[in-house]
Amino acid sequence: MNPLLVGPLFEVSKTLIDRFFPDPEKKREAEAKFLDMAMQGELKQVIAQLEINAREAAHPTIWVAGWRPFVGWVGGLGLFYATIGQPLLTWAGMIKGWPAPPVLDTDLLWVVLSGMLGIGGLRTYEKSKGVASK
Repeated sequence: MNPLLVGPLFEVSKTLIDRFFPDPEKKREAEAKFLDMAMQGELKQVIAQLEINAREAAHPTIWVAGWRPFVGWVGGLGLFYATIGQPLLTWAGMIKGWPAPPVLDTDLLWVVLSGMLGIGGLRTYEKSKGVASK
């Protein structure tokens, strides 16, 4: 489910539920059923994506199975260069009289790395809360 549609969809459903179920108990049941339907749909989407990821990871060619590790290595090397390599090369260049090495624009690098690391961090959080075993 598109995250941009979730809010408006819930507002419309709340309005419809309020209109068709004036009884508070029936309204609570209808809201719970709607939320359950929304969660089931999202759960199906997550499961489908996980199946696609597993098929990609098991693929015999590096062009299909290797793109995630490639992005991780490029991000890690870019972070290493931006935080350690470039400052050390600048320092050495000042001593030796070399031109300064290029400076990376790290905005895109941070977007990619935080996305990859954020997803991994969420999985660790889920494991610590016991959600992964359910």
